[in-house]
Amino acid sequence: MSENSEAPGTPSAAPSGGSTTPGPRPEPLRFFGTTWVDHDGGYGLRRAGVTAGSLVAAVASCFVLRFAYQGLEIAEVGSLVGMLVVLMFAVCSAIAFRRTWDGFTRRPADPSAEDRLRGLKSIGFIGSLLAYFIRSFREAPGEKLRRTEYETALAQYAKRRSSRTGNPAARRSAKGKRSGRG
Repeated sequence: MSENSEAPGTPSAAPSGGSTTPGPRPEPLRFFGTTWVDHDGGYGLRRAGVTAGSLVAAVASCFVLRFAYQGLEIAEVGSLVGMLVVLMFAVCSAIAFRRTWDGFTRRPADPSAEDRLRGLKSIGFIGSLLAYFIRSFREAPGEKLRRTEYETALAQYAKRRSSRTGNPAARRSAKGKRSGRG
């Protein structure tokens, strides 16, 4: 979440119209931007597109892996190697599915562990695509996490803003006058 502070040269997430609204801004999601906040700007069509696209990509990936397996059979590397390749892709896909699914509901506790598993998740890319496909039926993948963080940031911002009512300079001058009279 950013609070009205942006790095120079980054585009603003605020609506175009010249006025920027103070306070936290929603974090954009891949393929959705910030349309997930109000479910506007073609949000439903984007979700349908992401759902269909991730399923098509997963099916196409399965065909590519099938061709790779057929290449192993043509090369006659043996049944042990073929089983190990299938087992490797199955295990990596299961781990990638679980890690991707968990990433939709909570931030990783150890980002460096996620970086170390990047290669494993790349091998198990079908699991990640399937997690994306299944999650996009209910919401934009990662929407629940970002919505919770955004609503928390809005509540904290509103609380800070409401506690700052009045002019602090006037309070200081009033205290100074009282203590100077005594």
